[in-house]
Amino acid sequence: MLVLVTGAAGFIGSHLVDRLIADGHEVIGVDDLSSGANLRDGVELIEMDVADPALLTLAADRRPEVICHLAAQVSVRVSVAEPLHDARVNVLGTVNVLEAARLAGTRKVVFSSSCAVYGVPAALPVSADAALAPKSPYAASKVCGEVYLEMYRALHGIDFTTLTLANVYGPRQTPEGEAGVVSIFSAGLLTGKPTQVYGEGKQTRDYVYVLDVVDAFAKACGEQGGGRRFNIGTGLQTTDRDLHSLVAEAAGTADEPGFAPPRQGDLPAMAVDPGPARDGLDWEPTTGLREGLAATVAWARNR
Repeated sequence: MLVLVTGAAGFIGSHLVDRLIADGHEVIGVDDLSSGANLRDGVELIEMDVADPALLTLAADRRPEVICHLAAQVSVRVSVAEPLHDARVNVLGTVNVLEAARLAGTRKVVFSSSCAVYGVPAALPVSADAALAPKSPYAASKVCGEVYLEMYRALHGIDFTTLTLANVYGPRQTPEGEAGVVSIFSAGLLTGKPTQVYGEGKQTRDYVYVLDVVDAFAKACGEQGGGRRFNIGTGLQTTDRDLHSLVAEAAGTADEPGFAPPRQGDLPAMAVDPGPARDGLDWEPTTGLREGLAATVAWARNR
């Protein structure tokens, strides 16, 4: 089938394109290249802002069966400082994708969301049917996207699956910009630059390997999971301090981070329950944290 992937040149999007092509699908990538260009040669890539009306023409002409919507403004800090920019990319961009899907007769949109939509969780791991309580413009924009998906399904019959991602890490995630902590630790430890954890390093996150995430997207492109939200994570919590030790182990370097004051607004803990994805998508994570970190550090070493 023909799949259109927004954010196709990004960290997760480029891995998804590789997977879809390996599975025998035809892929059109759309990306404004603001976060780099990770696509391999030979992939059809249209350089375009996700909110550009030209996306409607592209979709109507090519008629993709599925659209995987990963393009986004992903920084919480940027969303707080520039909420109008965040809304233009994440809200108007999502509406633009859904209008493109409507005009193209697209069967399904697979939407990339974030565990930030849950706000401060009452219990861990967070259930996929937990109340949404966004605490930033970024999180609010993802909730807004879910509302539009529900509405377009009811109004126009376009199916959707929302994948609510935990902390994704892996090869191609660079330490520049709004990178994940794994890539920041990897780069610092491999180059001998100082690394640091915040507070006492007791904050926890749920780390899920990028190829496991891509597997969830690939499965969601099928008939499974229509009209549902699934948590894509491991359900396991890893402290910042333990993560530093594991990255140092993978890099073969000393485990001696500096300590900085806690950052205002950081969640003390997060993990999501992936259980429903086992039944609804036939998905579960298969890459252990040590294995994933070894692959990530090896990529960073060769970068």
